[in-house]
Amino acid sequence: MKLISEMLKERRPLFSFEFFPPKNPEGEERLYSAIDELAGLKPDFVSVTYGAGGSTRAKTREWVESIQQKHAIPAMAHFTCVGSSRSEIKQYLEELNRAGIRNIMALRGDPPKGETHFTPAADGLAHGSEMIDFIKKSGFPFCLGGAAYPEIHPEAVSQEADLGYVREKVKCGADFLVTQMFFENQKYFEFVRRAGVPVPVIPGIMPITAFQQVERFTKMAGCEIPKSLLDAIAACGEDRDKLLEVSLAFTEKQCRELLAGGAPGIHFYTLNQSHATMQILARLRG
Repeated sequence: MKLISEMLKERRPLFSFEFFPPKNPEGEERLYSAIDELAGLKPDFVSVTYGAGGSTRAKTREWVESIQQKHAIPAMAHFTCVGSSRSEIKQYLEELNRAGIRNIMALRGDPPKGETHFTPAADGLAHGSEMIDFIKKSGFPFCLGGAAYPEIHPEAVSQEADLGYVREKVKCGADFLVTQMFFENQKYFEFVRRAGVPVPVIPGIMPITAFQQVERFTKMAGCEIPKSLLDAIAACGEDRDKLLEVSLAFTEKQCRELLAGGAPGIHFYTLNQSHATMQILARLRG
């Protein structure tokens, strides 16, 4: 199965999708339905996130393995430091390797629900850069992605300190970076310029498809939504169809500007839904 780093060397825009772990059987059915629909768009790769506190480790491996086998699409497994000792991390890497998974998004991960500070497991790892370094030295042939924050990581003491963490991830062996979602392209371009890393930085994009997402996105991701978009959303009232069209138009324009400015591709955060992502990608390719 292809390495994402090798695809990035082809110097063409990559389009990829991200899915998150469902919480129940019904959600799992929706996930597989969305994957089946989006697979028809022939994405370059897909990724599957990791449940809170590492709660879906086995399921994440199961999903990425299923995607690769059923659709022949490279799948990237997220893997965090949360709740895992070095020996447990090594065991999971062996499982991924046996399953034919070759791409990993290596992350520190968020603290378990109810906790405000990240605490490493006994004999565990404390930072995404440490996870990247550990995997690189494990001897397995994985391609590694790392996270990047155009609007600064919520726990960083300063933007310069945050850029230092990003550079450390690359120094430790990250082959590429994927950003947290953002809505203002200048922040992405400024981040790439200031970071100055020698690896591709793929922008992560999430279209707004429901009114309640606006406040949640700003709190969860720490990203700002432009006033022009907020005003356009407010003007939709309770008209969900109008909101979707406003969002699709904004996201299409955002993606076109990113690609025109040299971004190596677009990584879509799908929320396990296919409709909006399918329309946006069809417009970009059309």
